Amino acid sequence: MYRQLIHDHQAVRSQSRRGDCYDNAQAESLWSRLKTELLELRKRPVFADLADAQRSVGDYFDYYNHERLHSSIDYQTPYHTHQQLLHLSALNCPA
Repeated sequence: MYRQLIHDHQAVRSQSRRGDCYDNAQAESLWSRLKTELLELRKRPVFADLADAQRSVGDYFDYYNHERLHSSIDYQTPYHTHQQLLHLSALNCPA
């Protein structure tokens, strides 16, 4: 069923290769942080409704990308690091 839905919308499946648990490590780390830093701090029910869930998760992603410092990228934000990489790519790219 889901494969047909993906096909109908011309999407590409993103799955780990069989036997390689590290293919999706970054995404799994993000979901782990979200659960630890957002969901476990709330009382049940976690969200009032779907709109509250969408808003809360969106707010968390904004925080995660623009404010939360990450030790794996020298205590910078993902947004800042990405901007630096874009700048370096532009400098190294022949026009």
